[in-house]
Amino acid sequence: MSAHSTQVKSQSVDVLILGGGASGLMCALTAAQRGRQVLVLEKANRPGKKILMSGGGRCNFTNRQVEADNFISANPHFVKAALKRYTPWDFIAWVESRGIPYEERKHQQLFCQDSARDILDMLLDACEASGVEIRTACETQSLEKMADTGGFRIAGLQGDKAYRIEAASLVIATGALSIPTLGGSGYGYEVARQFGLDVTPLQAGLVPFMFTDALKPLCESLAGVSLEVEVECRGRRFREALLFTHRGMSGPAILQISNYWQPGDTVTLNLLPDLDAIQYVLQARQAQGKSLLRTVLQSVLPKGLVLALQSRSWQEKAESPLGAFNEKELRAIGHLLNAWVVKPSGTEGYRTAEVTRGGVDTTAISSKTMEARQVPGLYFIGEVLDVTGHLGGFNFQWAWSSGYSAGLVA
Repeated sequence: MSAHSTQVKSQSVDVLILGGGASGLMCALTAAQRGRQVLVLEKANRPGKKILMSGGGRCNFTNRQVEADNFISANPHFVKAALKRYTPWDFIAWVESRGIPYEERKHQQLFCQDSARDILDMLLDACEASGVEIRTACETQSLEKMADTGGFRIAGLQGDKAYRIEAASLVIATGALSIPTLGGSGYGYEVARQFGLDVTPLQAGLVPFMFTDALKPLCESLAGVSLEVEVECRGRRFREALLFTHRGMSGPAILQISNYWQPGDTVTLNLLPDLDAIQYVLQARQAQGKSLLRTVLQSVLPKGLVLALQSRSWQEKAESPLGAFNEKELRAIGHLLNAWVVKPSGTEGYRTAEVTRGGVDTTAISSKTMEARQVPGLYFIGEVLDVTGHLGGFNFQWAWSSGYSAGLVA
């Protein structure tokens, strides 16, 4: 035996999980509570980094109202079995049993009152209590299925120490390409392809829009301005806050619709979702004919936005009283306010995307167990799959539900 090979730390476990994020930890503690010997290998220097930064550090850990329609997948029915097996109420009951204070925000989103660390500690404590071993800063270098046992063999490095692990079950919980600084990677897709599974087209999701046309300076000038809008693209509609940024548009409304947007698509913004803007400006002309249009609009829209729209749409009549506008002009302005069509040049990409759209094709995966049908013992959970939740706690609920489902059988 060479001197080098004696340094390789060899180990055999029942369940090996690649990825110590939300789904990986959930799967680990579920499997360990069944008496399985579980090892988690995490690429980053500590587990659960994305949990800690989520929800502005408060972790939007689930939603009271979770339906299949809150998820995007080539197979819209795929999520149903796992979501039924482990529901938001199951997770909420666990949070309550720990005495973790939480609050409900709009759209039934649940957040920690204190810190996302409460959720991570809950997961890590359960892992520790059930004997899960977690190793950080681990880089996988090779992976193979063993012909004799049907299990898996992985070799890699932890710092400068080599390791080799054999496992009966292998769970891929490596996340996806979003926010690479928190440990996101495409490794799970490589594993899928290695074993003959398809990966659907990948795209940044829940991500801000950028503009290169005349809207870019407009957005820059309005950076920090926020308002509630209704946004629509490809037949999907969301009513949430829009935030102008130095690069374009963000805020929950934009993040939600970005999941449906494709390059080249336009997006329609209703800046006054509670008003028929055409009727509003026509009535204002009758009631306040001597007022300036911007004065009237500043009572229902942010001042900076009104001035920006004025410079685009009625600059030549900026100082004219409303009575000087004809009906056609006011109808055009009203229509703009209820249906402003913008065309993003692109998104900010994976650097700021909260999720990755697309992933391991679910047709090859059991919706009940998350096991690859053609590769016994291989499981895929969480964001690596072609399942993308809306903003609002749905991606975490998918992590809990898919991790739990695999943990029951892995």
